[in-house]
Amino acid sequence: MNTSVKDAASLLSVSEKTIYRWIKQELVPVYRVNEQYRFNRAELLEWATSRRMGISPEAFHEPEDSATPLPRLTESLEAGGIVYRLGGNTREEVMGRLVDELRLPEEVDRDYLLKVLNAREELASTGIGDGIAIPHPRNPVLLHITRPSVTLAFLEKPVDFHALDGKPINVLFCLISPTLRAHLHLLSTLSFSLRDAGFRAVIENQGSREEIFSALQQVKETIFR
Repeated sequence: MNTSVKDAASLLSVSEKTIYRWIKQELVPVYRVNEQYRFNRAELLEWATSRRMGISPEAFHEPEDSATPLPRLTESLEAGGIVYRLGGNTREEVMGRLVDELRLPEEVDRDYLLKVLNAREELASTGIGDGIAIPHPRNPVLLHITRPSVTLAFLEKPVDFHALDGKPINVLFCLISPTLRAHLHLLSTLSFSLRDAGFRAVIENQGSREEIFSALQQVKETIFR
């Protein structure tokens, strides 16, 4: 709970007045700590992402407070891979087939992971609008994963994920992270990347692996220039 109203406003590129208005309207997840408003950074970012809000580039430059570097989206996508024509007629069927495709260590219990992912969807759809969803465990630490990964899956046909905009989903970005810190950083970077017109166009057109990584590299250069 170490994110203040001022920090939240900076992270979401809005005014503090807007943050207070959202608090009053009970729209944003917030906590009272010592008579002050505080936010959980991961929860706040998930909330913003689900509403397709802008994320400040500052989110990508947080200091590395451990010996493990923050994961790069390109490297995580290389680890997770890209799946084309993922089948399934319902959200549950799609999630089941997605878990089957994930590149995971043998010791990971895929049945448990599926339950965790489905529970997350029941809590609140990870559909962020325009046919894209970002399924992920609510608590990544429970999976005992040592390497972060992002798996991009293009569905064989659109499926209802109960997204806020009501549109069916045809693209999934599944985030599997070893820590909350890595999860937050990947979610931030992916959210920012999906706001880039070039990268978004490649995804919407279900581009080739080479086209996807090329577009992502251009976004990376924009973020870290």
